Amino acid sequence: MQKATIKQKLTKKDMAIFVLLGITAVLITVAGIYYRQSFLRILPLYISIVISMLQTRVNRFAYLMGGMNSILYGAVYIYYKLYGAAFSALLFSFPIQILTFIRWNKHKRGNSTALRKLSNKQRVCIILGYSASLAVMWFLLPLIGSQYVFLDSATTLLGILIYFLTMFAYIEYTSFMLVNCTITTVLYITMLKAEPETMTYLIYSIYSIVCTAFAFFEARKLYRIQQNENMT
Repeated sequence: MQKATIKQKLTKKDMAIFVLLGITAVLITVAGIYYRQSFLRILPLYISIVISMLQTRVNRFAYLMGGMNSILYGAVYIYYKLYGAAFSALLFSFPIQILTFIRWNKHKRGNSTALRKLSNKQRVCIILGYSASLAVMWFLLPLIGSQYVFLDSATTLLGILIYFLTMFAYIEYTSFMLVNCTITTVLYITMLKAEPETMTYLIYSIYSIVCTAFAFFEARKLYRIQQNENMT
């Protein structure tokens, strides 16, 4: 009976994600060839579509892969003069995702980890801290020649917040990821006129929104299951 249940889940959900992954990979490849984008600037996207698939299952191994992939993203962001995003990728995303994998592995539950929720006080502190940090970023980024200051600042700070929420396994990380994926999509749409080759990143960001939506519901389902297990 258990094997039949697993097979059914793979057929209805995971297979749909596999198909979406394949379509996304093909679209990224076609766009990359059309715009003659360097393979090295596309490579992190191919890795990311696999990572996003793992994240739909709230799988801890996504963060081991993601940490290493952050180095590639840092190089790409520097090329596009997204210095806020590059700073985040190299100095936050890389070490924190590796630490996240270590911590999730220490408190593992299957392929995932023990999940929890933020308190109301923690939510208020996060909103106030994010607002203050955003004001600082708006002041600093123009000084170093960063482009798209508002979107770069918003997505950079959300990314940093998400890393910490994820590391400590707060399920709200998926909510912030949905917001961040949407802002990132708007950023790449804005960049298309000046940098048409960023179409590959736009394609991935749309795929990421779908995967994050799956992760949003999966995290809450796992949290409910874990809470029921703790009560028994």
